[in-house]
Amino acid sequence: MSKKAFIFPGQGSQYVGMAKDLFEKSVEAKEMIKTADDILGINLSYIMFNGPEDELKQTQFTQPAIFLHSVILAGIIRTIDADAAAGHSLGEYSAYVASGTIQFHEAIKLVRARGVAMQEAGNENKGTMAAVIGLDSGKVESLCNDASSEGIVQCANFNSPGQIVISGSVDGVKKAMELCKTAGAKMVKELVVSAAFHSPLMLSAKEKLNSALSSTNFYNPKFPVFTNVTAKQVEGISEIKSKLYEQITAPVRWEETIMNMIKDGVEEFYEIGPGNVLQGLVKRINPDVKRFGIDKFEDVEKYL
Repeated sequence: MSKKAFIFPGQGSQYVGMAKDLFEKSVEAKEMIKTADDILGINLSYIMFNGPEDELKQTQFTQPAIFLHSVILAGIIRTIDADAAAGHSLGEYSAYVASGTIQFHEAIKLVRARGVAMQEAGNENKGTMAAVIGLDSGKVESLCNDASSEGIVQCANFNSPGQIVISGSVDGVKKAMELCKTAGAKMVKELVVSAAFHSPLMLSAKEKLNSALSSTNFYNPKFPVFTNVTAKQVEGISEIKSKLYEQITAPVRWEETIMNMIKDGVEEFYEIGPGNVLQGLVKRINPDVKRFGIDKFEDVEKYL
């Protein structure tokens, strides 16, 4: 029997109006959203439902919003039993809630702390990110090393074959972009981001997150969770904590993660949360596996 995996999106998948239909049509969703507002002491649901977009895009709000939307969906789907899970950056926290590793009421505080810390780090250390299409990962890593003489730059996301995101200081990223263009990349595009995520410029956020991680209760996952840092299953609670800590400044090895899940027998991937970015990445990594998206209540109804 083929295995099923839940995959959870990260920052960038948010949209104004997210989870509003879940709030209106599911008692369970309404309770979780009200609980999140109460725990955080902010009207997160208002920002999710009404925006404005500029406010929703602030990392301190984006991260708990996407997390909340995702874990609500995972909680109200009744007929799919996940055999494994993974999440893209922030999405890894959703995967840990779905697997019973972190309780929702603690995880929402942890994600909020992560979002605030990353936004503060971005304000302290201005940086940028860029997408590079059409070069292999080894080549982009080498070019980032060459560009490091101009400033900090490294690979931040290995998303799918020939699709890599780089991150770092403005000078470092600009230099790496030039080198990638010269090397024959099909496209090199600077991204509109609030910070240089998954780079050393996030170091202060990493230290702040460590404090929040140490005060959070963790439990052994009910099914395998694949971590961004190694693209492999995590083994035990201490590794879960250490990999969440490392993840802030380490690349997201998404392509390798999906390949390892497929090697482990996963044939059906369910993207749980806002948007459809991960379904597209999975298709580029392996077009033969099945892909499904669960974002709105009408999607949930198929699996109640």
